Amino acid sequence: MRIVLTNDDGIEAPGLLAARRALERVGDVITVAPDRNRSGVGRSISFGRSLHVEETEMADGATGYACSGTPVDCVRLVALGLMDFEPDVVVSGINHGENLGDDITYSGTVAGAMEGIVIGVPGIAVSLSINRPWHETVEEDMPLEGGLHFEAAAEFTARLVKLAYKGLPPGRILNVNAPNLPREKLRGAQVTRLGRRFYKDELVEVRDEEGRVGYDIYNNPPGRHEEEGTDFSAIENDEISITPVHLELTDTRALEELGAWDVKGLLEDGLD
Repeated sequence: MRIVLTNDDGIEAPGLLAARRALERVGDVITVAPDRNRSGVGRSISFGRSLHVEETEMADGATGYACSGTPVDCVRLVALGLMDFEPDVVVSGINHGENLGDDITYSGTVAGAMEGIVIGVPGIAVSLSINRPWHETVEEDMPLEGGLHFEAAAEFTARLVKLAYKGLPPGRILNVNAPNLPREKLRGAQVTRLGRRFYKDELVEVRDEEGRVGYDIYNNPPGRHEEEGTDFSAIENDEISITPVHLELTDTRALEELGAWDVKGLLEDGLD
């Protein structure tokens, strides 16, 4: 089994290192990640400019590749044959912070795994829940009290990869979130649905040293709706959540209702 590993926290992120070490026990791994933090980029891609890839030494001496683009770019480069490595599975993570509920639409971590759908292989996004908004960066996480417990999430992911490789239906990824706990404190794992967020950000005017006006619009931790069976509730119960996600975005239930609209008439009638 050939695994392409990426993330959105950057090639030097400890979560990426932990994931690679665990995944190497179940398959051949190539690590291609952004050369700097790309949190919150979603499914963005780089066009109109060249991508640069450099071989780099990871913290344990192993070889990885740093890319000037996004997580999606990283996966696509491998899929197009840059490293002569045809992937069977895409793993993205381990992210320094949760990707729960509606937040996954912003997540570069989840986007990296979703590129597995595009290239026709299973994808798994993995995040460590440390109770902070998605828009705070990895550098802010490092002083976290008690540290970051990537090991249990990494081991779980390596086992999950083997199941997904054989049994995940086409066109799906798995979004995995693990509590920031050592293995002995985890209470289990469960398959969940995405929960729902509500956001409480405010428009705040700020001025820089030169007096220019700017705006801070990501400044309050988001809330969530209280529902059983969601990824939020699993994390609160100290369990790992596994949520199947796909890219079939058409609202099929609304097709019939919208079919009754006279959309053809919009071309014929004026605006008066």
